[in-house]
Amino acid sequence: MFTRKIDLGGALLFVALMAALPLLFRNAYLTGVLTVAVIYAIWAVSWDFMSGLTGRENFGHSLFIGAGAYTAGFLNTVWGFDGWWSIPAAMIVSSLFALIMGFPTLRLKGPYFALAMLSAAVIMQRLMLIFWEYTGGEEGINGVEPLIESQLGFYYFALAVLVGVTAVLIALARSNWGLILRAIRGDEATCQAAGLNITYYKIASLVISGAVAGAGGAMYAHYQLQVSPALFEVVTSITVITMVYVGGMASIYGPVGGAILLVLLTELLRDFGEWRLMIYSVVLILILFFLPQGFIAPLWERFKARFGRSST
Repeated sequence: MFTRKIDLGGALLFVALMAALPLLFRNAYLTGVLTVAVIYAIWAVSWDFMSGLTGRENFGHSLFIGAGAYTAGFLNTVWGFDGWWSIPAAMIVSSLFALIMGFPTLRLKGPYFALAMLSAAVIMQRLMLIFWEYTGGEEGINGVEPLIESQLGFYYFALAVLVGVTAVLIALARSNWGLILRAIRGDEATCQAAGLNITYYKIASLVISGAVAGAGGAMYAHYQLQVSPALFEVVTSITVITMVYVGGMASIYGPVGGAILLVLLTELLRDFGEWRLMIYSVVLILILFFLPQGFIAPLWERFKARFGRSST
């Protein structure tokens, strides 16, 4: 109970800090960077819910992100729907992609699930280019309307979505459902022998993961006001996975910090020109080498343990 209070206090402090930053600095560029960081955080927590808890790493998470973004683009620019329909529609479409892909791929053993999902994302990107007369090809879909005209307003909307999504996924991860997903990660064969329908749990978690990623994709489309096939690229998935590893896998909240940290690091290194990628890579290697369990979540757990001892 005491640790839950610390978690709640930490969450409230984080939300207050994120809400205050744009008001303190009053810088449009910083607000834009924070908005992108929050959207990446939504993608990161969605990946961690399925892949972090079950241990089945999804290298094709960009499939759900891109599907959500293109759903928003088509609905808004081609069919003329109001932008607010985009997010629920994107969640439905991306969850359907997850359902369709989950049935055949989650039965695969070893690394084959990751490779199958990666292949699906690559194929979808190629389809966006092949059917260029409908999808806009390499240029994608332009002219997507903003959900909220105010940049600051959109930032607070995105932050609210992140907080809500993270709270729901943490609640699921700490429920019996989450215990089963962690058990599957620990020993899938034993869970199956115990009578658990592990395929159902894995597919359901992938559908939830896809729906959240699709919502983030739709938000990204309405923030950037355009959609391109680049969202389906493997670099999108790898970036999200890296954020999860830096934040702390299977914690749900850790990837939020990992996403914000890496997006801000990318922007801080922008002035270093051609040295930027090398410095960024070295920092990532050092974090992953010396902190294989991640940076944010283990640090927070250590703080809770120390604070708990000092209060008794």
